[in-house]
Amino acid sequence: MDQAPAGTGALASAAKGHMPAPSRPPAFAVPVIETPRLLMRGLEAADAPALARIHGDAEVMRFLGGRTDDTLPGAYDKILLYVGHWVLHGCGKWAVVEKSSGRLVGRTGFIDAPYEWPGLELGWTFGRESWGKGYATESALAARDWAFTQLGVTSILSMIAPANAASQRVAARIGETPWNPYLHRDGAEQMLWAITRETWLSRSGAA
Repeated sequence: MDQAPAGTGALASAAKGHMPAPSRPPAFAVPVIETPRLLMRGLEAADAPALARIHGDAEVMRFLGGRTDDTLPGAYDKILLYVGHWVLHGCGKWAVVEKSSGRLVGRTGFIDAPYEWPGLELGWTFGRESWGKGYATESALAARDWAFTQLGVTSILSMIAPANAASQRVAARIGETPWNPYLHRDGAEQMLWAITRETWLSRSGAA
């Protein structure tokens, strides 16, 4: 009797639609930030279900292109994008975890895309069950301070739809002010809110 080639079991699993992922430490360690109520850490494969629920909510995605995707493959693709952004640029999106429950409630962090973005952008997205708790402001303040202290950038911007009053309030709370209109590549009109390092220093008293 011919002996089955080595690895046949793994290949059979793959044929059924699932290849067991080997257990290994991440190649890039995303910095961890703690705030009074939140833990900000790198996104992991296990976050896909929570991220899919957030991205599948039409109200959450209303000002983020309007496209919903509640699939696990779609969420996992986003996780790969966010983790890859950290590797390429040294900054990116954090998974925002509610300390009291251990649940992933949103994502906050940076996009630095030189071929399509007007600058280093700080953004935040949270599931509807977490709206109104101040989590976006709390995490955005932590991300802002991290960027100015660790990256040494001269300015941070946030791209916000003119009708997105909730995000405008968050931007104002972290010290951003309306700076310049911007036409997104999808044709949507946006407003760029921004804060400079000088303004941050004057308000925070940081050295």
